Amino acid sequence: MEKARPLWDNSFQFVFACISYAVGLGNVWRFPYLCQMYGGGIASVVVSFFLSMYYNVINAWAFWYLFHSFQDPLPWATCPLNINHTNYLEECEKASSTQYFWYRKTLNISPSIEENGSIQWEQAVCLILAWLMVYLCILRGTESTGKVVYVTASLPYVVLIIYLIRGLTLHGAANGLMYMFTPKLEQLANPKTWINAATQIFFSLGLGFGSLIAFASYNKPDNNCERHAIIVSLINSSTSIFASIVTFSIYGFKATYNYENCISKVILLLTNVFELEEGSLTAANLEDMKSYLASAHPSEYTELFPQIRNCSLEAELNTAVQGTGLAFIVYSEAIKNMEVSQLYSVLYFTMLLTLGIGSMLGNTAAILTPLTDSEFLSTHLPKEVIAGGVCFVNCIIGLVFTLEAGSYWFDIFNDYAATLSLLLIVLVETIAVCYVYGLRRFGEDLHVMTGHKPSWYWKIMWAFVSPVLIVSLFIFYITDYISSGTLRYQAWDATEGQLVTKDYPSGALAVIGLLVAASTMCIPLAALVTLIMNRTKRGNALTAA
Repeated sequence: MEKARPLWDNSFQFVFACISYAVGLGNVWRFPYLCQMYGGGIASVVVSFFLSMYYNVINAWAFWYLFHSFQDPLPWATCPLNINHTNYLEECEKASSTQYFWYRKTLNISPSIEENGSIQWEQAVCLILAWLMVYLCILRGTESTGKVVYVTASLPYVVLIIYLIRGLTLHGAANGLMYMFTPKLEQLANPKTWINAATQIFFSLGLGFGSLIAFASYNKPDNNCERHAIIVSLINSSTSIFASIVTFSIYGFKATYNYENCISKVILLLTNVFELEEGSLTAANLEDMKSYLASAHPSEYTELFPQIRNCSLEAELNTAVQGTGLAFIVYSEAIKNMEVSQLYSVLYFTMLLTLGIGSMLGNTAAILTPLTDSEFLSTHLPKEVIAGGVCFVNCIIGLVFTLEAGSYWFDIFNDYAATLSLLLIVLVETIAVCYVYGLRRFGEDLHVMTGHKPSWYWKIMWAFVSPVLIVSLFIFYITDYISSGTLRYQAWDATEGQLVTKDYPSGALAVIGLLVAASTMCIPLAALVTLIMNRTKRGNALTAA
């Protein structure tokens, strides 16, 4: 399939197209002057490469959970017994069965990032399987990738609809939805909120990565990219709200279940200790009875008090998690309490796997497109070999994340490999098009593509609103970094069955610095090299004249 001239599905994609193919990477249709000035293309490829190094580990974990979803009961439904078969394992009892399965059975996590441990071969095999699937999907290029995307893009919607119907019928779903739609205005003053929101939008729309450009370069040059930009944005936002409703309905069920289970344990404890009549103590009169027992039996109640849990639905709802915790702990905890839990587990982790594979296809395309478009590589190596080489290198590096400390390194890459870099890349792209190439010429080129010039709304958003918002996010990011002081991470304490906060060691801080510098420094370095080369050529031309 021959490439048409690049067509950009939205303004950010177009901006990225100009700069992402700098210094000869990719297919540049227009704007040769602009595209030779910046190294944003190299930076984007570096960010995509970093993302590929660790992101497929999520698919490996999804495979692991999917394989275990066919067991009855689910292996994370209950805690395993100790060696003597007299009680449950202490670590599992102090945590929960789902946390134990995640941190011990899946990750076999070490106490700190400084204790790397050995490779977990079950996870390594799942990672190899995940990369093999990615390779098979991209083996034939865009033809095979496009067909796979039909499945990876549509199947999650089917599963989400099934989960929506099931989630809304679960006991406590309304509590989760009320929690979701209740605004917390104090969070608007938290810089971390805006940083997380920007990161979510960048990842969901693919801004700064190049995956959309890699696919869009196969479109016809007369497609209506403005209409596509609006449609993609609306679908993205609608999907986020839709998925949030599904998530919070299930999250409400999980929180309500834990709250009611806590109440039942407290009632059973008080009934047995104080020999109360069965049924006299209920959730409705629990607080009054606790006050009465404390006054009537002060010594016994004081001795028992450490065992009486403080049950609160609000506290359960406030213990929100994100990322891998949400995907593999909260959902698995909710699923284990559902009827026909194996079915819903298979559906969920199949959906998670298709989402992850779909993301990897776009990300690897952002890396492969400039490589396969390189005249040197394409003349010496077939596309299948180039694709295989990229997958193999990423798979070998990805084995780091299957170590006992691999989860900690995963969090480092997830938190620092792309966030600041993407902000800088997109800011440079926006400034380059609006103030270097010029909005007037940009509008004329869009006129050639769409048949009409962009309205004043688009020009204001490109020239003023977008740069101001990105710079504000930069300020928020730096402010959050300064206020947080030493960078810290969450480590698993097996003796307590919970996460504890620790400071990153110097080695981890050095890796964080290298991750940020490796992508962000591409832009000024490439610009400097291009400037020196141009001046050298001019000097040689003047000398020859």
